[in-house]
Amino acid sequence: MNKTIYIIGSGFASLSASCYLAQAGHKVVVLEKNPTLGGRARQLKKEGFIFDIGPTWYWMPDVFERFFSDFNKTPLDYYHLDKLNPAYEVYFSKEESKTISGNLDEIYEMFEEEEPRSSLHLKKFLESAQKNYETAIKELVYRPGVSPIELITPKTIIRANQFLSTIRKQVRKNIKSEKLIKILEFPVLFLGAKPSNTPAFYNFMNYADFGLGTWHPKGGMYKVIEGTVTLAKSLGVEFHTNANVEQITVENSKVKGITVNGIFTETEIVLSGADYHHTETLLPKEHRQYSENYWEKKTFAPSALLFYVALNKPLQNVSHHTLFFDCDFEKHAETIYDNPSWPDEPLFYASFPSKTDSSLAPKNKEAATFLIPLAPGIKDTMEIRELYFNKIIDRLEKVTNQEIKSNILFKESFCVNDFIKQYNSYKGNAYGLANTLLQTAFLRPKIKSKKVKNLFFTGQLTVPGPGVPPALISGKIAANLILKNMQS
Repeated sequence: MNKTIYIIGSGFASLSASCYLAQAGHKVVVLEKNPTLGGRARQLKKEGFIFDIGPTWYWMPDVFERFFSDFNKTPLDYYHLDKLNPAYEVYFSKEESKTISGNLDEIYEMFEEEEPRSSLHLKKFLESAQKNYETAIKELVYRPGVSPIELITPKTIIRANQFLSTIRKQVRKNIKSEKLIKILEFPVLFLGAKPSNTPAFYNFMNYADFGLGTWHPKGGMYKVIEGTVTLAKSLGVEFHTNANVEQITVENSKVKGITVNGIFTETEIVLSGADYHHTETLLPKEHRQYSENYWEKKTFAPSALLFYVALNKPLQNVSHHTLFFDCDFEKHAETIYDNPSWPDEPLFYASFPSKTDSSLAPKNKEAATFLIPLAPGIKDTMEIRELYFNKIIDRLEKVTNQEIKSNILFKESFCVNDFIKQYNSYKGNAYGLANTLLQTAFLRPKIKSKKVKNLFFTGQLTVPGPGVPPALISGKIAANLILKNMQS
């Protein structure tokens, strides 16, 4: 029997779930509180410049391919992809940077030049990383996080030691160059935890980085959202923007309906791709699974201060993706995870996508996005934002040896308060829950509510975790659980 399923939010996880549920023959209605679809992956257009508001990295292309193939489609049916070469660049000091090639052999050469014999260690490291990636993608990440038994397979038993060590220990065991260490520890930042707290198993992100490469969808990451929305609509999914869900009504411990913009609508099934904590505040207290104390004790991935900057000239000495590790990573990490506060000297990331894609900025101009990772929940004012903008632009000018400030046409910012206001994000976090050992798989908040029948969750606060590929996977897991629930 076909049902009507309401989905809260229109980020990657919600869009993914909507496609699978509609494909199974159900009526699916997606409700988005903001004026445009895409959740955190929305887009800013201004004066001929185009910026991705949220994700800017396209990693793990095989996950996107697997998603679209479930509908007999490919990514190329919806957007054009280019493999970046260089993949990205890392600055360590003034005019001193390392370029990460899109070619693995060239990466080995770069490592060997920096530290003799390090390429041999890197090869062994990546062999382990590839096995972990294959185990993760084929054995683990598509599982619903219901039970610890899900983690027990012949392959995971063999790799159990990978959960007992950390990325930090594994990286530093044989490689001494601080520059190479920073490059190898960087990908786990996408998982939202310090390398010292991230299980070694997650080195599969290094395989995603060096082995699978960094890609760019022409027109920006929002093209992936548009493609997924097009697919969803072709399957019959209905979309409503400016649709704020204010309450989830429960009767006899079962979903009864939702209130949207003050209007009550009956429904039997609700899937929330909105912030998990926020969604539970839409329920009466007795029907919430997790207390405020529970959320307070969780290790959250960072929030971020983002700037979207239009420049009247192309910049020199930077790549499409450029990381600025010219400050102390440990000190910055402490302000995120140990002592929530603003960092004195922040590491930051910059994206200059118009280096690759001329459609994102007017001719002879540059679109730039800057991101500083921050602790969620810290004080956010326009004065603080301006202070930090000047800090990173001063460093950018110094490190890349060029004048920038006088070439700024306009800038927009996005920070903790915006994550809260626009996404109802818990403490304004940007990336969800960190993937620490005690917040992995079945130890994350559940996709299926334990207290309310026919209420489900998807996205970065549940399995498998933060990031765009995991969000697509989370949507599939949630949809499968819903479909299984209907049959029982």
